[in-house]
Amino acid sequence: MRKLIMGCAVGVLVVLSARSEARPPAYGNVSLAVSLLPASQVGIASWYGAELQGSPTANGEPYDMNGLTAAHRDLPLGTRVRVTNLLNKRAVTLRINDRGPNVRGRLLDVSAAAAKRLGFLRAGLAPVRVRLLDSPVEQHRDIAKLHLAPTPGQH
Repeated sequence: MRKLIMGCAVGVLVVLSARSEARPPAYGNVSLAVSLLPASQVGIASWYGAELQGSPTANGEPYDMNGLTAAHRDLPLGTRVRVTNLLNKRAVTLRINDRGPNVRGRLLDVSAAAAKRLGFLRAGLAPVRVRLLDSPVEQHRDIAKLHLAPTPGQH
């Protein structure tokens, strides 16, 4: 009897729960997608090097530990960011070409070359500020406005 009551309760909750539909952003509102990107984030960065040298990154290019690239969980691939080590104020511009870090609590994985420029190659970790410079979404916003039909309500 208890299982029957619990099953009915779960069924009622499912039927009465609010429904949401995940919809991709309208192409006419590409600027909305840009505004949803974080202007800056603060967190812990780590680095990865020789163990992944030559392995494919999320965008398909081989990982280059001597390049100025980084892995981020959410930023669009191709996004350029300014990363600042909050301990020594060293900063470098990086391109997001991979997904990660795969360790909970970390914001960014940078290449070995980037870690060296930021001054935390030996330490392995550093608190950083990641500031968005530009993204592929932003770069193509004007092109999208020219080639796509306006959304309802736009003239």
